[in-house]
Amino acid sequence: MNNAKRTGIISGVNGPIIYLKGNTGFKISEMVYVGPDQLVGEVINLTKDTTTVQVYEETTGLKPGDEVTATGDAISVTLGPGILHNIFDGIERPLSEIARQSGTYISRGVHVSSLDTNRKWDVKMTVKDGDFVTGGTIIAETQETTSILHKSMIPPGIEGYVANAVPDGSYTIEDTLLTVQTSDGTEVPVRLAQKWPIRIARPTAARYPASQPLITGQRILDTLFPIAKGGTAAVPGGFGTGKTMTQHQIAKWANANIIIYIGCGERGNEMTQVLEDFADLIDPQTGNPLMDRTTLIANTSNMPVAAREASIYTGLTLAEYYRDMGYDVAIMADSTSRWAEALRELSGRLEEMPAEEGFPAYLASRLSQFYERAGHMQNLNGSEGSVSIIGAVSPQGGDFSEPVTQNTKRFVRCFWGLDKSLAYARHFPAIQWLTSYSEYLSDLSQWYTKNVAANFVDYRNQLMSILNQESSLMEIVKLIGSDVLPDDQKLTLEIARVIRIGFLQQNAFHPEDTCVPMEKQYKMMEIILYLNGKCRDLIALGMPMSILKENDIFEKITSIKYDVPNNQPELFENYHQAVDEFYEDVLRRNS
Repeated sequence: MNNAKRTGIISGVNGPIIYLKGNTGFKISEMVYVGPDQLVGEVINLTKDTTTVQVYEETTGLKPGDEVTATGDAISVTLGPGILHNIFDGIERPLSEIARQSGTYISRGVHVSSLDTNRKWDVKMTVKDGDFVTGGTIIAETQETTSILHKSMIPPGIEGYVANAVPDGSYTIEDTLLTVQTSDGTEVPVRLAQKWPIRIARPTAARYPASQPLITGQRILDTLFPIAKGGTAAVPGGFGTGKTMTQHQIAKWANANIIIYIGCGERGNEMTQVLEDFADLIDPQTGNPLMDRTTLIANTSNMPVAAREASIYTGLTLAEYYRDMGYDVAIMADSTSRWAEALRELSGRLEEMPAEEGFPAYLASRLSQFYERAGHMQNLNGSEGSVSIIGAVSPQGGDFSEPVTQNTKRFVRCFWGLDKSLAYARHFPAIQWLTSYSEYLSDLSQWYTKNVAANFVDYRNQLMSILNQESSLMEIVKLIGSDVLPDDQKLTLEIARVIRIGFLQQNAFHPEDTCVPMEKQYKMMEIILYLNGKCRDLIALGMPMSILKENDIFEKITSIKYDVPNNQPELFENYHQAVDEFYEDVLRRNS
């Protein structure tokens, strides 16, 4: 059947859901154009009598009798140079181009190319006529931005011999670079850009176990609750606890090559802040603008819910494309709760049986499909790349027992629970160390031993032990006060305070504290535990805690994060000497 002739007639409209009567010949997940304005939609349900379509744009004005036209393709994104340093909506339409055509607000039925089809890119070919190529083979290189070299690849599923390869030169994304002659004699043209359906994961050769951390420069994450490259993490928290700011910090400082930031159903002013902040930031890795290795997908809360549901998959597909080039990609999804709410609304419109709190019964499977596309992979071309997913969760009222948070915990191995009381106390990042966890610690211990220090994980465990002891002791202190505690327990409380304020609390606006290298994180742990050991020796000799607190050593160690520059770790030796002098001074004055 000819695609141009495959049409259907609207019989009913229910918000973003429309119904077509009769056998339309449409296919499941096929992209369609709806009504006179040619709104973009996707087929989501088929019976012999009814076709159901979800529309990614505002459906106001549609009526029974309007025509729906099939395209023959699934909802897809265009993959090629021009993705980076760009801002898209949920179905990869560039917002800057939409603004030029329709003004501040997105008009219905706006049709713009995902990538600039007129811009010419300087292309250097890496294959020649007669070369054998398969899916994933790199055929050309383009300097997409000052930071990132774009590597154009043969689309998956194609293999054969190169014919008619063009010379190095300037080409648009629609120009054919070569043709592939397959074994059955078919000639397949390969362009600078390719298309890929957003709901299908791009294929890989192998999946590697977690072995390298995604270093963020945030001490509580890198040291206590690390995430691996190719790992998954959830950042749940109530309103105002700092989910977005935590993701901003990771996006700015993580050792990933590419950042994909998905604003899924967030407030418009919050997305505006992201756009303004990222536009002004300088990438600490390269010295170039951070946007040169960043793509933003902006789907604000007033945009149609169906497009919100698609935005997650759009960002994932862009990430997998750059992973296939051999890059490490980090996705910031803010927030998956808004995405789940879009699922709930669409499910309600479809009159599906609701599950817990009205969410659809397939919420868990959709979350797993999303997070399982993360991973550290061997690509089809033999290179290695990773996609790490960090998803914010916005439970209503900060209730972590609600379905989205609970189901997310099933599929992520890193849980950074934000705490309202910490945020109100101005302790940022407000990650509660008692409820958070990372299952990557054992996987990464070998890396820490080899690249930081052999006793790194042991020191980390000692810090957590002190914090857990403090939590137990605070239950007693709340009942009867701290004065009745023995001195060794008073010391535990004091060292825990040093850990909380001097190590876990971090100032995003301080040049030395906003991002901290692993060596300094280790040395900070080391000096805190060295102080703890010396103080315990003094208490064992009968020195009361009141004598120990007469010295300012605890405040001095707490302020290390500001006082020791990140590039001068040798200064820590001075603090070891200061602790030794404190120890000798207490002994001398009380002998």
